[in-house]
Amino acid sequence: MEVFSKYLASIDNPDHRDRTEEILTWIANKFPNLNPEIKWNTPMFSDHGTFIIGFSTAKHHLSVSPEEAGIAHFVDDIAKAGYSSTKGLFRIPWNELVNYELLEKMIEFNIQDKADCTTFWRK
Repeated sequence: MEVFSKYLASIDNPDHRDRTEEILTWIANKFPNLNPEIKWNTPMFSDHGTFIIGFSTAKHHLSVSPEEAGIAHFVDDIAKAGYSSTKGLFRIPWNELVNYELLEKMIEFNIQDKADCTTFWRK
């Protein structure tokens, strides 16, 4: 998780920093085959050179991006979890619980869906 240390240190709010670190650590432990990296100043995980999931912090939430295909595939689950979303991301409010089951399903979907992908982003 050393790769994320500088990013995490840049998060001023200690509660937001801890929550972000908790999520990133959970993914690293649950999916040890994924490559943790920083691109475009955001923490993300990739698999065989292709993007799987990324994160960014905001004042009121943590944004989670599983690409548009991931959002579209899980739009109902995102709504059921009580998260707001756009075409490319959904938001986990800092004051709400993290739905790890949903994160796990999204990551597994992207790993399987992009198994033969040879580019970073879907085309």
